[in-house]
Amino acid sequence: MKAPVVIETNQLVADEKELQVSHNLQAYAHAATSDNTRKAYRDDAQHFIAWGGLLPTTPDVLLRYLEAHAPTLNPQTLRRRLTALKHWHTYQNLPDPTSHPLVLKTMSGIIRVHGRPADKSPALTLEQLATMVEYLNTHNRLVDARNNALVQTGFFGAFRRSELAAIHWEHVSFVPEGMEILIPRSKTDQDGEGRVCAIPFGNETLCAVSALKRWQEMSGLTTGPTFRSVSRKNMIATRALSPVSAGLIVKQLAIACHLPNANDYSGHSLRRGFATAASQKGATLTAIMRQGRWKNERTVNGYIEEGQRFEDNAAGLLLK
Repeated sequence: MKAPVVIETNQLVADEKELQVSHNLQAYAHAATSDNTRKAYRDDAQHFIAWGGLLPTTPDVLLRYLEAHAPTLNPQTLRRRLTALKHWHTYQNLPDPTSHPLVLKTMSGIIRVHGRPADKSPALTLEQLATMVEYLNTHNRLVDARNNALVQTGFFGAFRRSELAAIHWEHVSFVPEGMEILIPRSKTDQDGEGRVCAIPFGNETLCAVSALKRWQEMSGLTTGPTFRSVSRKNMIATRALSPVSAGLIVKQLAIACHLPNANDYSGHSLRRGFATAASQKGATLTAIMRQGRWKNERTVNGYIEEGQRFEDNAAGLLLK
């Protein structure tokens, strides 16, 4: 049996005689796909191969693969794996087996039979954020100052964890109204046009600007990554925290503050919490989307609906 070979999903063609591609063009093609997406596609292709599939493949093999994994895998995971295999074939200039009508129909059936709600991180409320800040201020260590700045900046800036981890001091401008943070590139800005997130001064309890200034003063940092690892001996790393680490900090704080279902909290709880809390305070959809740099109204409306389920509630009117 021929040994399976996984070729990078963004490789243009296997046969260079068909299309000569310069090194620069290969680099541009490589840059068109984010590293995270490329890794996910590679992992998906490897999963297919580990099951026993070969590349290139055929619709009948894909149908057997779907049948084998439909009962155990999330349908959205299966759909993403089909997308990875689609890209592999497309960039090898080969027929796409995932577009076969029976494969598409089978995938739709799997979603209907096995579909389930996506796992969602709880939205952090303003009261819970205040509890975290009070806990951190009580301990008053260097790492607590960093965590305070991280969770407040993440919340009021509605940052994705990847955006939060990528902030550098050079991106931060303290202005009379608060601070402005440049986001050079994000999930919804793959072209690198850049967006600026403005966070105004807060109050005595919650203020991301004051928290970030305090972290800067205590750390002595003025350049490079804003949020970094801090050792038990207060040694500050040169590298930025990873997005995963930023999310773990939120979960650890939720556990330390004894929040309900604390293990379910993540970095997304900050972003989700901002949208929910802002809507409860009367912020418009436009303002919420601008602050969080959302492009999809449906996503934000979902957060808003969660925060307003007991407002103007028909059942509540009956019970009054």
